[in-house]
Amino acid sequence: MQFIRDIFASRRGSGRPVISFEFFPTKTEEGERTLMERTIPSLCALKPDYCSVTYGAGGSTREKTLGIVARIQNDHRLTTMAHLTCVNATAQQTRDILAQARDLGVQNILALRGDPPGGTGEFQKTEGGFEFSYQLVQLLRELGGFSIGVAGFPEGHIACQEGKHVDWQRLKHKIDHGADFVVTQLFFDNADFYEFRDHLTKLGVNIPIVPGIIPIGSAAQIKKFTALCGAKLPAALEMELEKRATDDAACAAFGIEYATQQCRDLLKNGAPGIHFYTLNKAAATTAIVKNLGLG
Repeated sequence: MQFIRDIFASRRGSGRPVISFEFFPTKTEEGERTLMERTIPSLCALKPDYCSVTYGAGGSTREKTLGIVARIQNDHRLTTMAHLTCVNATAQQTRDILAQARDLGVQNILALRGDPPGGTGEFQKTEGGFEFSYQLVQLLRELGGFSIGVAGFPEGHIACQEGKHVDWQRLKHKIDHGADFVVTQLFFDNADFYEFRDHLTKLGVNIPIVPGIIPIGSAAQIKKFTALCGAKLPAALEMELEKRATDDAACAAFGIEYATQQCRDLLKNGAPGIHFYTLNKAAATTAIVKNLGLG
């Protein structure tokens, strides 16, 4: 398996973007079978550069996350990144998790502060644990043997009351502790990404900043997601979604086209790759990648 930092380094200047997919551990055995036996093989046929597996709120899927990462790497020979959070773990427990990851051949970690159990409410530091994600980045760098990704928020983190520029400065601080690349939260206005990227560049950031794109499946679903993460729906997009609010198929078809245009513009304007939030479904992401001529 490769370090993701090396994947980006090898593509620099080549004109070929780095394409990656994100999955999440399922709640049922049937869901896991579908993910492992249908969705992932289907998307692996597109020859992505790597994929990632999320970590449930409150660290609720710790074992599942590492297990899925190991299976993808072993079964599909695809570099896979495990998400890791600071929630519900002491520093020693985090070291133990990373030792387990290393034993399983996992060498790429997305270091996150994480959401509280249940995904709502304020973050509470675990006694003897980490309060900020930069501390997790610092630990990973000290341990060595991992490529480290961090999350970025083109519109600012929803919990940062001081505003997006303060949030971006904190991201710079996190990067300075040893991050290799940034993957962004979902967004729908590329101008937000360009402002975010350019601001970080002026701060001296020179690692890959990768836009995270989600295919819209339904109007109700995407409104729920944006409310949870603090992303905005541009007025023109919201108007188009309202036209299709009662027709999920039409909404999904529109979502594929919207994401395709988003990605084309991002790649044209220098994005080093695209990270797709697949929602454990293959059809929309497959259509977008093929529309881009990258499948």
